[in-house]
Amino acid sequence: MIKPNKILPGSRIAVISPSSGLPYLFPDIYELGLKNLQEIFGFDIVEMPTARMSPDDLYRNPQWRAEDMNQCFQDDKIDGIITSIGGYESVRILPYLDTEMIMKHPKFIMGFSDATTFLAYLNQLGMVTIYGPSVMAGIAQIRSLPAEYAQHLRTILFSGKFPYSYTPFPRWTNGYKDWSNPETLGECQEFYENEQGWTFLQGENVEQGLLWGGCIEVLEFMKATVYWPDPSFWQDKVLFFETSEEKPTPGQVGYMLRNYGMQGVFGKIKGVIFGRAKDYTAEEKLQLNEIIVSVIKVEFGADTVPIVVDFDFGHTDPKFILPLGGRIELRPGTNEIILLDCPFTEYPIASEAQCRPEMPHTPGYSSGYP
Repeated sequence: MIKPNKILPGSRIAVISPSSGLPYLFPDIYELGLKNLQEIFGFDIVEMPTARMSPDDLYRNPQWRAEDMNQCFQDDKIDGIITSIGGYESVRILPYLDTEMIMKHPKFIMGFSDATTFLAYLNQLGMVTIYGPSVMAGIAQIRSLPAEYAQHLRTILFSGKFPYSYTPFPRWTNGYKDWSNPETLGECQEFYENEQGWTFLQGENVEQGLLWGGCIEVLEFMKATVYWPDPSFWQDKVLFFETSEEKPTPGQVGYMLRNYGMQGVFGKIKGVIFGRAKDYTAEEKLQLNEIIVSVIKVEFGADTVPIVVDFDFGHTDPKFILPLGGRIELRPGTNEIILLDCPFTEYPIASEAQCRPEMPHTPGYSSGYP
């Protein structure tokens, strides 16, 4: 895998809106996320032209969104990229990405939900990408979330200390308080104690593989397109899936999984990790677990593949970082999940960040379009 260069406090991080225009509609929560990136992580923020663009303009112009991403990878003054928020149709930007150039200039790029499209596709092409929080969903709320969350992000992004053993966060929440209410800006909904952590539904042997996945509904947008993996790609992968705020039923998740089975995927992979399902009742979670095992084990005979559920990532908070292309080890016997190697190269590119010439931060540093 092609790893991006390590980032550090002082790294110049670009913010893009490759999906929806929620920063335009909810500027306060967006700006709180930018503030946290600067104050908590020490990043130097560059807002790209699409970052605050209106939802209508973004929807009508997928090529503008792709061009922002292309410019981020091409510009040596930019060290990494974080998405502002998700959406529902970032798949439309894929034809406009300059993938040959991007592969020659690998960089840290992080997002989740609808960002699944380009994170998964760029990883197929050979680059490690990062499934993790966005500016408005996960970063803006960081001061309201358990302290272990910020420490987790720092460890993965900055420390270089690997192997890294994931540890369940002490509590979790299904979502955030009203973004239009300044009195509760950045606060989360009700928290639940994470007494059990994640659960292995099956598996006995220790398995290793390369991570790949994302939001299971978004991956459906890519199936049967040229951006979907070929049959050889699935060998020795550990798939990770999570469900969105649209809350597909357990049965619908089963339909999606069955398609992977029909592609022969479950006979090639080393494991499956499911994130905690957002807004599911206890009964719905039990039903989901039963369906997952029924499809993978009963329908397709993959009875030795480790299956983990309720992992801390996706649309509930706090969120673990999962690098697509990172090697992970699943240990069912001891209930451990370990990221074996660093997702970055050994050479940071931000050590001389303060010596670089200043660039305008708002509304964007370049403009090839209105």
